[in-house]
Amino acid sequence: MRKDLKELLDAAEDDLDTAEKLYELGKYRYVAFFTQQAVEKYIKAFLLHKINKYPFTHSITKLIKEALRCDKDFEYLLAIKADSLEDYYIGIRYPPLIVVDEEEAKETIEIAKKVREFILRKLKPT
Repeated sequence: MRKDLKELLDAAEDDLDTAEKLYELGKYRYVAFFTQQAVEKYIKAFLLHKINKYPFTHSITKLIKEALRCDKDFEYLLAIKADSLEDYYIGIRYPPLIVVDEEEAKETIEIAKKVREFILRKLKPT
């Protein structure tokens, strides 16, 4: 695997792992931020693999749209509402702050895990 792709995937894994640890600590706002970061990096990893580049954006919606140009299976990410994580990039860090409860934090982890599984299947050699 290419070094840059591996680094991006490793960073996504670290973000998801961090989100899970923060969930255990009850830091739900930060869970949402790190799951957003993980999903962003997983999709960018796919784009890097597929077209050797990715847009310099934090918008999950834009990244999904770009991925859809390569692979219609990315409709799945819209179906599981991966794009709903987009607002956490800014809304967790700057006022007005988004409030995230335990249930919402758990849902963001579940979405991120589904994205992870989807992307890793796409990156496997056929």
